[in-house]
Amino acid sequence: MRVATGEAEEAAGAQAVHRVVVFVRPGLLPMELGIVHRLFTTACDDSGRPLYSVLTCASAPGEVATDTDFSVNVPHGPRILRSADTVVVPAALEDYGPQERGRLAAPVRAALDLVPATARLASICTGSFVLAAAGVLEGRRATTHWKSCAELASLYPEVDVDPDVLYTDDRGVLTSAGVAAGIDLCLHMIRADHGADVANTVARGTVVPPHRDGGQAQYIDRPVQQVDDSSTAAARTYALQRLGEPLTLEELAGQAAMSVRTLNRRFRQETGTTPMQWLVRQRLDYARRLLERGDEPVDRVAARSGFGTGTAMRQHFREVLGVSPRAYRNTFRGGPA
Repeated sequence: MRVATGEAEEAAGAQAVHRVVVFVRPGLLPMELGIVHRLFTTACDDSGRPLYSVLTCASAPGEVATDTDFSVNVPHGPRILRSADTVVVPAALEDYGPQERGRLAAPVRAALDLVPATARLASICTGSFVLAAAGVLEGRRATTHWKSCAELASLYPEVDVDPDVLYTDDRGVLTSAGVAAGIDLCLHMIRADHGADVANTVARGTVVPPHRDGGQAQYIDRPVQQVDDSSTAAARTYALQRLGEPLTLEELAGQAAMSVRTLNRRFRQETGTTPMQWLVRQRLDYARRLLERGDEPVDRVAARSGFGTGTAMRQHFREVLGVSPRAYRNTFRGGPA
């Protein structure tokens, strides 16, 4: 499917910024298209220079129907896929009917054949069926909307389908669950490319949470919880102000004026995870910012972020990010840890 060409390499070399190309199909969901444009185009470096350009293409340029009462005018045909650094495939109405293994319209398959081998591929919601039909997901972990996970797994047993996550990232191929999970996926890519500070700035500008872990369960048949005076917000605020200190469940429960059992239950309702898992994530994000911004030794960063020792922090970095703190710092600062 993805064959590098000299033309693609030449075009990529000429680009000043990372090029994201959104490949849309008739019946597209406008929100998914808007997510990609909004998040990537607001990512800038310290001088305000845009870090990404975002273009939209289809199998043929022109008017493309959506799942609403309006259409979108897509200015580009598939040729621009040759110069893409990242290709995003949103969902379309055709994904919601019964699927057939390997079914892919000839123009869509021809367009995807133009994507260079070096490009990152991502899907939003049921766009994962396109990647699966093209053979891209074989031997990889993937997800899709929870209503379609069983069908994806049945049609493509060679794909490791995980129905309990918001997004996956497996060797340059990424998938996400429902529409809103596309936000998490795009922020994850920005964070991986340019660090937590840039991703957090984009999230703040869009007024969305800066990070929801890809391993957080999809929201399936869960009633909306009313946030009242028993909310865990006080415990979370208390913890965020003391990330470098040892914190216990009993201490957090006391701040929320509830029992440990109630704290655990309400934490899951409000954040989708346990208090200790949430705390590890906050410490990890803080450690990442320290590594990106400063030159303190790993052991010092571990102490400041609440991991205690460099060994403990390294373990969490490898489990969550798949790299060591040293490798992470080198990615964003180019210096030794």
